[in-house]
Amino acid sequence: MKMSFRWFGTSDPVKIEYIAQIPGMHGVVSALYDVPVGEVWSTESILALKQRITAANLAFEVVESVPVHEDIKLGLPTRDRYIANYITNIENLARAGVKCICYNFMPIFDWTRTQLDYINPDGSNTLVFRNEELKNPLTEDFHLPGWNESYRKEDLAKLFELYAQRTHEDLWNALEYFLRAVIPAAERCGVVMAIHPDDPPWDIFGIPRIICDETGLDRLLSVVDSPANGLTFCTGSLGCAESNNIEAMIDKYSRMGRIHFMHMRNIRHLGGGSFEETAHFSNYGDLDMVKICAILHKNGYTGYIRPDHGRMIWGESGKPGYGLYDRALGAMYLNGIWETLERTIK
Repeated sequence: MKMSFRWFGTSDPVKIEYIAQIPGMHGVVSALYDVPVGEVWSTESILALKQRITAANLAFEVVESVPVHEDIKLGLPTRDRYIANYITNIENLARAGVKCICYNFMPIFDWTRTQLDYINPDGSNTLVFRNEELKNPLTEDFHLPGWNESYRKEDLAKLFELYAQRTHEDLWNALEYFLRAVIPAAERCGVVMAIHPDDPPWDIFGIPRIICDETGLDRLLSVVDSPANGLTFCTGSLGCAESNNIEAMIDKYSRMGRIHFMHMRNIRHLGGGSFEETAHFSNYGDLDMVKICAILHKNGYTGYIRPDHGRMIWGESGKPGYGLYDRALGAMYLNGIWETLERTIK
């Protein structure tokens, strides 16, 4: 198991030197965040990012994410240009030593929450999703993290209109077309592709989502039955749906060798599809981190893990979900579980 930590580059309030001070930290998960979606990442820019990371004595082996252009998801005639660029990015990243690429196939927007600073009884704040508070950003004053700020209102409206005409099967057809093109390229480069599940794992604003449950993951892996076609298994994303048996799913896919990257996050169900993110410690949420780690250890997991979204604690402010302190506590908690498993289970 290789512990890692997400870092958003030199603009990140969390300094890479601080990440390097977390005991047991193998590497940093990062990306080029200033390149327009769908365009080629230059070798020079990739190597410059790698140099900043390796200078802190951390590995740069996982990219999160190489975004998939909306034209690919929509299945538009222009998609082949963007797929060709995507393959070039895989090749350029592989030459820089990247071994795993995390990506998602969520239409328009990434993870969705209704509040980014819910105050817990202990004074920390966290991310919350409440169904009754979800508003349509086209018609109401509602801003979701990290996506709708990237669009002009008219562009966003056009995308909503296009996706309203798409079914789940249309989205599957687009994903299968993409996978059949990029997985052979990843195989040639010695890179594994690791899709991130939808977060939350159900349709939002009537727009289809498909990487939501075991049925979806099974279909994804069967499209191109290759070790290079794998998963970023996010316990918090899939765990939002109470119908998902997280422990059984992790057991199944880790035995298959198809989990390449673990996002470890705990959540508490609030009923009716609502949930809040909690500290990583098992007793704080509805997911058992010890059992999850034990399953991975039993199945010989050697991939990457990172503590996912953390609370803001000890007066810290910064990028919602991505402060230093609580994620560092999460990394140490997970490392402690893993060390115990290594020492006690032969």
